[in-house]
Amino acid sequence: MKLLGAIEAGGTKFVCGIGYEDGTIVDRVSFPTTTPEETMGLVIDYFKEKNVEAFGIGSFGPIDPVLDSPTYGYITTTPKPHWGQYNLVGTMAEQFNVPIGFDTDVNGAALAESKWGAAKGLDSCLYITVGTGIGAGAVVGGQMVHGLSHPEMGHILVRRHPEDTFEGYCPYHGDCLEGLAAGPGIGKRWGQPAGELPVDHPAWEMEAHYLAHALMNYVLILSPQKIVMGGGVMKQSHLFPLIRTKLQELLSGYVQHPSLNIDIDNYVVSPGLGDNAGLAGAIGLATLALARN
Repeated sequence: MKLLGAIEAGGTKFVCGIGYEDGTIVDRVSFPTTTPEETMGLVIDYFKEKNVEAFGIGSFGPIDPVLDSPTYGYITTTPKPHWGQYNLVGTMAEQFNVPIGFDTDVNGAALAESKWGAAKGLDSCLYITVGTGIGAGAVVGGQMVHGLSHPEMGHILVRRHPEDTFEGYCPYHGDCLEGLAAGPGIGKRWGQPAGELPVDHPAWEMEAHYLAHALMNYVLILSPQKIVMGGGVMKQSHLFPLIRTKLQELLSGYVQHPSLNIDIDNYVVSPGLGDNAGLAGAIGLATLALARN
């Protein structure tokens, strides 16, 4: 099997690794996301002697994943300091003469979960990460969803919880889903990080309210065969039953399917690939790049 390079480019850290076409990861390392010059210098040094045959990059966004676009491979309008309009693919292409696949980190994770993880063998799935930000990617008909650009499902508008007066923290939309339900919003609203809040804290019922509203929209629009939820906030395993129950309440029996009505514990699930979902997604993107060349 071909040796492939994988980059999970996150707003907090970059995770790099090497692996094979079956999604196996054989080595990994991570670096803090600082400036492009510093971070990408470490990335390039890591891969210099690895002799990989292709790269896959799953990146925080927004990005430009459209192959014939003049800014293909760029991180575009991110609020992350120093990274706006940064040519990520171009920087790697200057150093390595191999095919490079590029997409959002969540589209990559959705691809990996559909190939090797919780949605293996299914025709469609949705992957959502809830952490420093909120993003979601989708596979439909075995293909990652694109259009004008890529989905931005973390920035949809949701109904406010009746007891929530928090203004939201998204710099673009204020109280969109990410502004209300991502980790920084939880921390700012309640005065301490999500991971330090007790299981019985009212924060979790409110969090489940927002995430269930988002999932309802995704179910009605995309009708995925599986929803996979990852990210730091979803490490709080007690969130899953709260979200599932609220999702059923919101759908109110409108969508009749056993996965939603009877077997919802196996419909809204944690990543089958665990913390490797993002890096395996990058391996999946590298395999697609090889196939195009």
